[in-house]
Amino acid sequence: MIELDVTLLRPVWGLFLVVVCGAGWWLLSRAGGFGAWDKVTDPQLVQAMAAIGRIEGGSFPLTTAALLLTTGIIAIALIGPAIERRDAQTYRNLDGVLFLVDASESVADDDRWPQMLSMGRLGVSALGSRPGGIIVYAGDAYVATDMTTDHRQLGQTLSLIDGQTVPDKGSRPERALALADQRTEEAGILAGDVVIFTDGDGLGTSSLQQVASLASRGARVSLVSVHSPTAQIQTHATVGGGAVFTLNQSDDLAIWLADDAATRLKRADYPVLFWHDLGRYLLFFALLPLLFLFWRAGA
Repeated sequence: MIELDVTLLRPVWGLFLVVVCGAGWWLLSRAGGFGAWDKVTDPQLVQAMAAIGRIEGGSFPLTTAALLLTTGIIAIALIGPAIERRDAQTYRNLDGVLFLVDASESVADDDRWPQMLSMGRLGVSALGSRPGGIIVYAGDAYVATDMTTDHRQLGQTLSLIDGQTVPDKGSRPERALALADQRTEEAGILAGDVVIFTDGDGLGTSSLQQVASLASRGARVSLVSVHSPTAQIQTHATVGGGAVFTLNQSDDLAIWLADDAATRLKRADYPVLFWHDLGRYLLFFALLPLLFLFWRAGA
């Protein structure tokens, strides 16, 4: 058995269909018969007059019915019934996730470091079919794992990061964000996520500019705060269109990242990548009642 997953791309046009149905019911219920005479004349008298040929019964209004049928089919076409494209999975890579891990001493030496890595692994496990990548930074930023759908590898790489991974001392999140911007552009990601694991050190004007750049390209920038979120962290999340999570909100992060690609790309005005609009084909059937009227007029 073939199961079709049909969705409606423009459901608001359903109101137009309701109006057409209401108008059709109103017009057809008053068609035929003898107009207002039906209300004031004895039905038996009408039948008797019809029997002796004094009056003729009202005919079905074919023209009105054909026009209503055409309008109804056009209304259904405008609603946009659509089925998922067979190659929809091809576009899942347009919705990747980059994890930016602050491996500076202030974070790696913190007692909450293991908890932060566990939260990162939980986030990786929530990716579903979305690809992910890891950028690690301290005084400079490096790609630890490029975009991949091998989530097991991502989790293992995350577990191996420690305070010795990045030799450059300091905390430069703006460099990690710039690298993330570059990687998302090269990967052709249209509506991805960037998640920064940070204690807030190094966040400032430069990093905020990079966050704004990522957001302008359709990415959401969220932050996982090792300590209580600061105003600077909140500002970065707001500009990036993302959210702020604490280490006690692992489930919330997983739900955030589990947001499927179709939904994300729809927000970015790319639903055509996932759905095949059948409305255009319905317009052909809308022409058939009109062709019938032309044929009837010429006969």
